[in-house]
Amino acid sequence: MTHVGLFGRKRTADAADQPQAGTEADGIPADVPNDAAVTDAALEADDWEPQTPFSRLRGPFDRAEKEPDDSRVDLGSLWVAVVPGVQIALQVDESTQTPVGVQLTLAGSGAYLQAYAAPRTEGIWPEIRAEVAQSVVAEGGRAEVVNGSLGKELRLHQRGGVPLRLLGVDGPRWFLRALISGPAATDERAADALIEVIRATVVDRGSQAMAPREQLPLRLPLQPGSETGPDTAEPADAAASTPRGFGQLRPFERGPEITEVH
Repeated sequence: MTHVGLFGRKRTADAADQPQAGTEADGIPADVPNDAAVTDAALEADDWEPQTPFSRLRGPFDRAEKEPDDSRVDLGSLWVAVVPGVQIALQVDESTQTPVGVQLTLAGSGAYLQAYAAPRTEGIWPEIRAEVAQSVVAEGGRAEVVNGSLGKELRLHQRGGVPLRLLGVDGPRWFLRALISGPAATDERAADALIEVIRATVVDRGSQAMAPREQLPLRLPLQPGSETGPDTAEPADAAASTPRGFGQLRPFERGPEITEVH
């Protein structure tokens, strides 16, 4: 699969457990220019300096930190918390019938979750923030780094699109991202329940070797008492819930099918 948008500037992938070549000790890439585009994107100067890592004591969690239970839906690499009022759906690539993302929906707002492999020695969120901001600015939009509920995040205003909010969390050998749209992109109170689900998410990285930025696999939930069969699911139309300009921040081309799982 080809990475675009979210991971706008591709680089040669090293082994997942090795540090990336050409990076500074603080994990910020040496080849990211601190140019006018970044300044115009409102990337604050301190965003390019080492920062106190976001604490995951209250989540999101690693698989080693939580045991499976009925409070979460097991979707493979993501265990998603069940919160009253929040609808959970898997988005599927129509051409391959492969799940590619988890869509949360609540009262007109949405959050799109995906998890990726990351190096053992450093996080990738500072680098991704810079890449996404530069991409949005290059298209005539605006990007701002702010301190949010899950650490530093990007507030995005794409040209001709709706406001978006990009959250990222670095974990042990994984990176979780959430793209929030709708009223929750600008209204903190509207985002509370979605943030609760994101914070309660468990990432199951697995032990397999994967290149940095390779997406962790998703799957349909198993039927109760089954170890192999997927749960029954109903397709739904994703077009109505997809904000204009949203596709520019998605790492994969995908079809409009959404398979509902809860």
